[in-house]
Amino acid sequence: MARIQRTLLNNGIKVVTEHMDDMESSSVGIWVKTGSRDELPKENGISHFIEHMLFKGTAKRSAFDIAASIESVGGVLNAFTGKEYTCFYAKVLNKDIPLAVDVLTDMFLNSAFKASEIEREKLVVCQEIKMVDDTPDDVVHDLFMKGMWGAKGELGTPILGTSKTVSAFTSDAISGYMGRRYQGSNVLITAAGGIKHDKILKLFDKAMKSVAKGDTLSEKPTQRRKPSVMQESFSSVNLIKRDLEQVHMCLGVPAVEQADKDRYKLYLLNTILGSGMSSRLFQEVREKRGLAYSVYSYLNLMRGAGALTVYAGTVKKDFKRVIALVTKELRRMGKDITPKTLKCAKDQLKGGILLGLETSDSRMNKLARDEIYFGKSLSIKEIVSNIDAVTPVQIKNMAKRLFVPSRMTLAAVGRVTKRDLPEWLKRK
Repeated sequence: MARIQRTLLNNGIKVVTEHMDDMESSSVGIWVKTGSRDELPKENGISHFIEHMLFKGTAKRSAFDIAASIESVGGVLNAFTGKEYTCFYAKVLNKDIPLAVDVLTDMFLNSAFKASEIEREKLVVCQEIKMVDDTPDDVVHDLFMKGMWGAKGELGTPILGTSKTVSAFTSDAISGYMGRRYQGSNVLITAAGGIKHDKILKLFDKAMKSVAKGDTLSEKPTQRRKPSVMQESFSSVNLIKRDLEQVHMCLGVPAVEQADKDRYKLYLLNTILGSGMSSRLFQEVREKRGLAYSVYSYLNLMRGAGALTVYAGTVKKDFKRVIALVTKELRRMGKDITPKTLKCAKDQLKGGILLGLETSDSRMNKLARDEIYFGKSLSIKEIVSNIDAVTPVQIKNMAKRLFVPSRMTLAAVGRVTKRDLPEWLKRK
């Protein structure tokens, strides 16, 4: 029997499972392929708000009952929202999977959306927004996305929304958005662990019958872009002046989309550049010069768009020097990649992937992301093979393609103004 099995229900919901031998736990998630990039400007933050509201009670369970039902068996119940999907999931012992499915489907199908709860949760989410706003190393990442993709663009708006948009949400706005996006054809169920596909299928087929298949969802222009085409960005400088001990900065460029055939080159480039203590950025900025405690690079790859971003936190007097060191390392990526360096990066990347897939919840997440971005499950063998096939020349060519000063975006939060920037950034 195949470890990974998939079934398409009559209403368009896809169910994908992976059986993991000798695993005592199972994780199951209901995914909706919708997030902040699917919202209208006045709806910004509504995907995340709905995520909150599904925990606030149904006809047969109070908010306390929802939480206690899973915690009482030692399980975990949670949810998260991104730019392109929302997930509601539970992790429990195998014997408690029927309970987990019952709770998740009850939340998903029967949430009450009481007016009093909506008003109360508006206050909660606005507090969450303020909490993020008080955390400069969180603010700078949203500021970077805003600068790269545009303040009113689907990728440049914050996942949480703003206090203004959240405060204006109504029950009609929520039901209207869910009516458009929470359709069977836009819902995915994934499960992994010591469970059998037939059991999961039986539980969800019965529980989710009432979900309408819906019309084919229209896609936005950026979601229809051809593979290997990098979305144009707004190459800019965005500064927020605050009285802080450090300047928190993000410097980055647009990159390939998640499903692009060149993504493995990008994974390895990012690993060499800023992933871990052995990375070039960590060694050059922190270890050799002590200019930052935290310095790293990361990827944010989506449908039709992507970004490679470098983050660092440093004192104001070293701000310009850190930018110079970062850009020096970006240029170096296009010139100096030895076979030994690449082999170490390949071993690091492959090891991290394998170690990250040892739990049922990580496997459940992988199943969903594979389906969302590739329409199939990628085997570990396929992933490893693609990583091993990358050459030093390919890494250098990608670096030259990406790291062009005219395409770079900078965001910074702290006691910094344009006078503190290097000349090439002042011109943006």
